Amino acid sequence: MICTLRERRIAYMRIGIGIDTGGTYTDAVVFDFETRAVLAKGKARTTKEDLARGICAVLSELPGDLRKQAEFVALSTTLATNACVEGKGGRAKLVLMGTTEQVLRRIGAAKKYGLREGDVLCLDTKGSFDGSVVDMPDWGALIDEHHAWFDEAQAICLCEANAARNGAVVERAGKEALKSRYDVPFVMGCELSSDLNMMARGATALLNGRLLPVVESFLHAAAAALAQAGIDAPMMIVRSDGSLMGSDLAADRPVETILSGPAASVHGSHELASLSNGLIIDMGGTTTDISLVEGGAPVMTSGIRIGDWLTQTKGVFIETFGLGGDSAVRLKDSRLVISPQRVEPISAAAERWPGVVEKLRALVDSGLRSSRPFNELLYLVRDPGDLARYSREERHLIRTLQEGPCLLGERDRVDIYTLDSARLEAEGIVMRAGLTPTDIMQVTGDFRRYDTKAAELTIRYVAESMGTGFPQLSQERFCDAVYDLVEFKLYANIVRILLRNRYPKAFEDGMPQGFDEVLREEWKRARRGTGDALFDMNFSTPGRLIGIGAPTHIFLPTVAQALGAEYVIPEHAEVANAVGVVVAGVSATRAVEVEPRNTPAGIDGYLVHAEEGTRLFTADELEDAYDDALAFAQREAARQAEAEARRRGAAGELAFEVSSKVSQSYTASGDDIYLGTSVVATASEEEHRGRVR
Repeated sequence: MICTLRERRIAYMRIGIGIDTGGTYTDAVVFDFETRAVLAKGKARTTKEDLARGICAVLSELPGDLRKQAEFVALSTTLATNACVEGKGGRAKLVLMGTTEQVLRRIGAAKKYGLREGDVLCLDTKGSFDGSVVDMPDWGALIDEHHAWFDEAQAICLCEANAARNGAVVERAGKEALKSRYDVPFVMGCELSSDLNMMARGATALLNGRLLPVVESFLHAAAAALAQAGIDAPMMIVRSDGSLMGSDLAADRPVETILSGPAASVHGSHELASLSNGLIIDMGGTTTDISLVEGGAPVMTSGIRIGDWLTQTKGVFIETFGLGGDSAVRLKDSRLVISPQRVEPISAAAERWPGVVEKLRALVDSGLRSSRPFNELLYLVRDPGDLARYSREERHLIRTLQEGPCLLGERDRVDIYTLDSARLEAEGIVMRAGLTPTDIMQVTGDFRRYDTKAAELTIRYVAESMGTGFPQLSQERFCDAVYDLVEFKLYANIVRILLRNRYPKAFEDGMPQGFDEVLREEWKRARRGTGDALFDMNFSTPGRLIGIGAPTHIFLPTVAQALGAEYVIPEHAEVANAVGVVVAGVSATRAVEVEPRNTPAGIDGYLVHAEEGTRLFTADELEDAYDDALAFAQREAARQAEAEARRRGAAGELAFEVSSKVSQSYTASGDDIYLGTSVVATASEEEHRGRVR
């Protein structure tokens, strides 16, 4: 058989498929590792009611012969990111051992860590800090006393103060006792982090429990779509630090994917556009993600904060805020605002249900005008299995939407003044559609895919609802006003992030009161190009702005001009996340701590806090004891890093990096005080997963 040149080229290509499922769009690329080229790409709407359908749609845009050549498939998603920002997820409960409810309230744990009282059961256990003394609860009595609280849980999480020092024996015993009574997933904080801050560790475990159904549904949908597309290749997912892990591990540790999509955007931006210093700005449908690059490397963080949650999940430094093509445009005090809430564009909803246009026309013709969102639409995404746990009003709304989508202005079907759809929307049972920047793009011609008439009618209704005392905006001026809101929010967040990066202590509690007004005035000055004779702050950045994501090219040029910055929209920017997914690799880092054992007579040995517990090293010569402890810690850190890399899916040879950092303090007289040594080991695949071994 004689092969054509193209057939021979395909036969020797080393290729992978990258898929990124965002809150609005699902992107896919076929990537050639030999030429570092994107061979094919696709984009389809994310179908939240059936994720597999959206993934199938985007895979169908890739050539079938290339799909069959893929050696592996890598995934990323912003579904976990968006769930954190929007407060969505399953009902998880956390047993937090070693503290009290009073402590949680005193430190503001709900605001600082995301630990809300109803989700947390505190046990005031008294185990010792060094792990030598364990205070084991009476688990049988505890379960009997709090059975109603446990019954509500879709996942049960456990976190104990001294788990890093005692081998997590209390967490493990609690899991075994609870498993005999409850058939739900269990999450132990010790499996996610070994850091000492129990509040952040508990928040990490609780968030992991909440995200289990979110990521599980995504992985099932992806597997089904790949099977339907005839792709038989290993499936990986991008973690928050930009490395890969297998899909089975991702199903158990969804919290490690909370910045999966944003981390992929960092990889993709580096692949598509070189950047030494600057910002990567990824605007999607639901959120905008901003990451920093210094010296050619992304800035990293030891604990990700997202939404209300402060976790110990490590990853690339990324600020995520609610701004995207599908952010809700609403009225507040008769003024236009951009809400962080994501809604489906009304023009997209009208494309799915043509009757929506007539509903909107009837609303406009009715003469009803209000700052309340009568122009927004509710529709049923899925029927909940058990209606018994919902209120009478929620059950009524479900029955109403079973008959078809409902405009909030249809007062014969729904009463907006008593409507309570928050829980149904949070659980993904009901979805909302409304006016968004995507609808504005539809009208201006910057984006054309959906029903323009629905967008125009909605703009007219909102513009006429702005009330007396405000100038009546034409359609053109209304669109300009929405664009300005998006651009200002992007500008303000870039300035806020750069200020906090430069002055972390000054802004650790957020921006001072009134600073938003300062930013607005500086934005206006920058837009007008006018200075001040006495004082000009001139917020600017010498770094480049790399814009990726579908709508970024519309808004970034104006923002870059206001910041006096160069900007780049690279080729394939609209699918940069999918590129970042496929070029990622597997690596794992583990740390082991060495500490002195202090006695009244001084240091008599060294403690190494390993995975199975703490080990003491002593010797006739103290220096020999330290050398033995350090050598053991190095071996243990490397062993843990290798084991974790294998769990994440590393199959070939691994390269190791081991480093040690000594911590010390000083007495009043200037003498050194040794505090301990942190040994860090990293295991990485020597070859990229996409390359043939």
